[in-house]
Amino acid sequence: MSPSFDDAPDLSGLIELSRLDNLDLKPVILRVQTDLFLSATVRDRKTVSAFASLAGGLIPIVDDETAEIVARKLAPFPDTPPALLAALVERGGGARDAVLAQAPILTPSMIQAALTEDSELGPAIASRHDLGRSTLADLIAREDATIDRSLAANPAVNLQGEMLARLVARARKAPDLARTLLARQDLAHSDVAPLFLLADETRREAIGHAMMATAALRPSPPAPREAGAVLTGFSARGDVAGFVAALTEMLGLPKGFLAATPDPSLRYELLTVALRAAGLHEEEAVYIYLTLNEAVARSVDRVFDLVKLFRTLPRAAARDLLAAILDWTPQDRAAATAHQPYHAPDAPRPRVQASASERPPLRTPLPSRQRQTT
Repeated sequence: MSPSFDDAPDLSGLIELSRLDNLDLKPVILRVQTDLFLSATVRDRKTVSAFASLAGGLIPIVDDETAEIVARKLAPFPDTPPALLAALVERGGGARDAVLAQAPILTPSMIQAALTEDSELGPAIASRHDLGRSTLADLIAREDATIDRSLAANPAVNLQGEMLARLVARARKAPDLARTLLARQDLAHSDVAPLFLLADETRREAIGHAMMATAALRPSPPAPREAGAVLTGFSARGDVAGFVAALTEMLGLPKGFLAATPDPSLRYELLTVALRAAGLHEEEAVYIYLTLNEAVARSVDRVFDLVKLFRTLPRAAARDLLAAILDWTPQDRAAATAHQPYHAPDAPRPRVQASASERPPLRTPLPSRQRQTT
């Protein structure tokens, strides 16, 4: 039977000897105690606490070689106290790298110690294939662009829910992060809909179909009246400011909505989605492309691509897509989803008493049959 940690020889004398100036036994003590801890058949709370106390005092003061050797032994061992791993990470160098590469779980204290010692380690941590949910949440909460890109490019990371939503929200303003997320095939098209403008043609088409499926589940309000006539009038006069202001007012969009995309070359794609959401006909949209901006009008390929985008989006889907891109809630939907309590505990209840003649009958009276008398 392998010896337990409690059966280990008393090394207190060695600890006393290690305090001598001409004799350094600290590395020997740490390595011996590490081997005893790993080989013990029983590691109860007392055993773990004793080893953590001893090793925690020696790790900061031993040489780098000893720290790395101990780190390679302790990092993959599941019973190693997290505080010791954090102390090894703080040592830096080979000890830190061994823990980051082999530890089954990276606790927030380990991540913090690693990033404090070297801020460039964030992407390396985010590239691990075995990141736990808590570690993933901690990395995303740091709002570091390099960490975000590494997480997005890590196929082993399960991005979903709130964590995915936070990355997508940042990707609206970060084209590199957006394209990395869009390249992943495990993300639902509806989840990456806010990144529609930065997607390629295939991904755009898939996102459009996903928007159609959800748009069909709710009623769509009527298009703004005379939208086409008003917008083509501004376009014919070359009044860009008036055009944008009118479109913004028609749809209730946030002011300056065209600046929502970080790439100015994609603003006409955003404008196309807005025109489709406003219910314009194709010929009206084409007229706007040919008159509103001379640079666009001169490019046949540009106009053709915009018309193609216009044709692929039904109005209801374009409206939902616009809301996703801008992180905006349409006015009618906001009013419809506003909670209006009915008979809440503190709400006054009507106490109107109807007269006997006004009260409805308890049940519908049946036709009576006249009794015959002899």
